[in-house]
Amino acid sequence: MAKVLVVTSGKGGVGKTTSTAALGAALAQTGQKVAVVDFDVGLRNLDLVMGAERRVVFDLINVVQGVAKLSQALIRDKRLETLWLLPASQTRDKDALTEEGVGNVINEMRGKFDWVICDSPAGIERGATLAMRFADAAVIVTNPEVSSVRDSDRIIGLLDSKTEKAEKGQRIEKHILITRYDAQRAARGEMLNIEDVLEILSTPLLGIIPESEEVLRASNIGSPVTLNNAASAPARAYLDAARRLKGDDVPMTIPSDRKGLFDKLFGRRAA
Repeated sequence: MAKVLVVTSGKGGVGKTTSTAALGAALAQTGQKVAVVDFDVGLRNLDLVMGAERRVVFDLINVVQGVAKLSQALIRDKRLETLWLLPASQTRDKDALTEEGVGNVINEMRGKFDWVICDSPAGIERGATLAMRFADAAVIVTNPEVSSVRDSDRIIGLLDSKTEKAEKGQRIEKHILITRYDAQRAARGEMLNIEDVLEILSTPLLGIIPESEEVLRASNIGSPVTLNNAASAPARAYLDAARRLKGDDVPMTIPSDRKGLFDKLFGRRAA
């Protein structure tokens, strides 16, 4: 029976879709059967990040409306045997997604996969509430900026009130994923530090993804960063985050500035 995970954020542009693809690929690399589902109707991007945009024939709305079977709409990844994508519609109206229809699709997927990862639209509109509705756990993606963190706090409130689990009096498992973290800028006070973010959100930390051109480079060629360059700093951070999702005890490391580290090393040698 699959664990349903929603990847969500209050603010757009924080790396939510990139994180969905990277975490999905990282979990699939461990042999788990993973499906990533794009809920961003009209503004789909997950198929681009996964490098599958030319292979989309049917989409989530087609399955919800009974036009296509789930097996017809799922796209298997070209690089990983255990990773699938269920794309969003680029043209249909968001109102075409119904709670009953989405619930039926998610229930069918629960029996076929180990993980179902829902890529939510940013904010609190209908697509976002449906993406989180049937989730067992949530990853809230935030940048270390005041506006992003404030909006994430609002999303946490929705997760605790609008999900099926919340209505049953159960608590949804929540994790914070901090993206685009720059140690130098945090030290200069140009962005919030990790402690500030965690103090505001009071939610367990899943991982810290450093600011890196590798993430953009991977997205531009249609590959999750965890597959494109597994040795890069952001890929290692996502791989560690995926292991934590599985329940592994992985030490948390705060990305530091390499130049500063080398300066310290050479400074010590000179002394």
